[in-house]
Amino acid sequence: MKKTTILFFFLLLFSSVFSQDNCENAEIVNAGIYSFNEINGSQSAPSNCIGEYENGDAAEWFKYEASQDYTLTITTDLPENSEGDTRFHVYTGTCSDLTCYGGDDDSGSGYLSVETINVFQGETYYIVFDNNWNDDGFLFEIIENEYIEPLLSFTTQPVTPEPNGNTLGAVDMNNDYLDDIISIELNNLNVLYQQADGSFVENNIPTGNATNNPTWSMAIADYDANGYNDLVYGGSNGVTFMKANSDGTSYQEIAGDEYVFSQRTNFIDINNDGYLDAFVCHDIAPNVYYLNDGNGNFTFNQGGIGDSPTGGNYGSIWTDYDNDGDVDVFIAKCRGGDADIKINQLHRNNGDGTFTEVGTESGLADPVQTWSSAWADFNNDGFMDVFVGASSFADGEHKLMQNNGDGTFTDITAGSGFENIVSTGIENVAYDFNNDGYVDVLGMGGEIMINNGDLTFTSSGNFILNGPVGDFNNDGFLDIINNDQIHYNAGNDNNWVKIGLTGVESNINGIGARIEISSDLGTQIRDVKSGVGFKYMNTLNEYFGLGEDTSINEVVVYWPSGIIDEINNSDINSTLIIEEGESLAVANFSYKNISIYPNPTEDYINIESKFEIFNEKFEVFSIQGKIVISGEISSSKKIDVNHLSSGTYFFKLYSKGKTFQRKFIKK
Repeated sequence: MKKTTILFFFLLLFSSVFSQDNCENAEIVNAGIYSFNEINGSQSAPSNCIGEYENGDAAEWFKYEASQDYTLTITTDLPENSEGDTRFHVYTGTCSDLTCYGGDDDSGSGYLSVETINVFQGETYYIVFDNNWNDDGFLFEIIENEYIEPLLSFTTQPVTPEPNGNTLGAVDMNNDYLDDIISIELNNLNVLYQQADGSFVENNIPTGNATNNPTWSMAIADYDANGYNDLVYGGSNGVTFMKANSDGTSYQEIAGDEYVFSQRTNFIDINNDGYLDAFVCHDIAPNVYYLNDGNGNFTFNQGGIGDSPTGGNYGSIWTDYDNDGDVDVFIAKCRGGDADIKINQLHRNNGDGTFTEVGTESGLADPVQTWSSAWADFNNDGFMDVFVGASSFADGEHKLMQNNGDGTFTDITAGSGFENIVSTGIENVAYDFNNDGYVDVLGMGGEIMINNGDLTFTSSGNFILNGPVGDFNNDGFLDIINNDQIHYNAGNDNNWVKIGLTGVESNINGIGARIEISSDLGTQIRDVKSGVGFKYMNTLNEYFGLGEDTSINEVVVYWPSGIIDEINNSDINSTLIIEEGESLAVANFSYKNISIYPNPTEDYINIESKFEIFNEKFEVFSIQGKIVISGEISSSKKIDVNHLSSGTYFFKLYSKGKTFQRKFIKK
């Protein structure tokens, strides 16, 4: 139920409060609508609960004391505040020891704020509006909704030692496949290395005053393949790379002089040459990307993957939506104006380093204002679906889109559970938080939607500040960190497996690889991605829930190089590390010793190997999975492909009891 006060006269629509200057004198508020004239309190918000660098130098303080357990909504998204820009923080504790509990910046319409939190009887909550964006007063409403016991259990603990800077990452930085915590200051990289016992060891690495800090987003990967992860910062004025030295003890800043109003950043092998490139959404111009020459040097490029002259590009995410073996990119758009600014885009990878925008024909061209989208195979049918989370309801609402397997998507929002969500947000990510084998969604201002396994979702009743996602105690259940607070997932009896990749011919992190596991539950897939959601950098390990299954039938990794690894009888409730090609190794034999050329080709492909393949079986598949050529390798080791239409194909050789795959382009 919802507790509200019915007001009959406009003048009584809200209460004017004499908000106080500091925590000790905070004005007590209950359910209702309140207003104040100016943000001028002398005590500023003590810590930033929203994750941005800037913090206002003045604030207005309010105190809410819960009379019983409620699910509480705090909102400035009211008609009277139209065109306004607000931000608030929510703290628990005492005035001498406040802890971030919630808050919001832009989850409402335009730049207004909405946050839903669970509050508990007898507890005190401080609601603090800061003047980061302006000093103007406005209205806000507090709504008390019936409290429902959450479906997931989290325990919140402060991080020890406390992170030094803005906590933006949850990535293994020292090659032990344990998720570490990464925080950034202007001149410092703070890494909390996770230990086997779940504790953390701090390392502060001076970086100098970065030319561009990650005010909008950060991505992490080892782009020079020296064994230590590097970082890319997306700032308001440009892009900065922090490149690790040969032992990970120091970082070199590399920043170009190109003006880039950065939004989402990603590391991805754009041209599939085995080297990680960097992609950056541009807010006010065509997108940019940096191509890696193989020696860790980047060349700046602009255009070709999102070319609106006035930008509007916010959240890019790279995944293989059409199952053709290469990664495509979806770009969430979040600016009003002309159609080319506000319509979401899907760019299909043509397999030759170029991309074709197919948003309209796929059904994903939509004007809903969104900062990010969450991609996963929500129904375990082998194709990636997408949740497009609205950051404002001005041009549309949340959408759940099912992949039809033919390059198109169907809107299945009605009846999915997402149509009932009234909160918005800028961070949307997809992970299996309860390890039941079906991927859930974290977004909409911190709400977790549990996947029921039939393309319907139920709110878990957990409302957690968005932040980096990783496993911070190595128990196989994914946790969430926000600033200096870890929300530990208490887990359940479901089984799981964690998979980490080491590329050899492909990039060292295995970014762009597809992992497929099968158990009695069915088949699940994941695409390894660097940069999901909008701002944060989440784990590069892949986590699979197994439900009640006690064994895994098979794990298959489809690497960007075309190599396929197959692992049988892997352990559950443990970490499986897979090096590219390891499952193909046999005595006196190397998987590297097979190649096809020329590629691209017009007439023939030649097969080169350092082991005998004469009379071995081969097949050539189209991107739709249809066999278009099959036979046995002749003595010439040459295959005629002249009759094939232009496009992407896969050559598969069956030899030594193994399967070898290579991708080629027919001109």
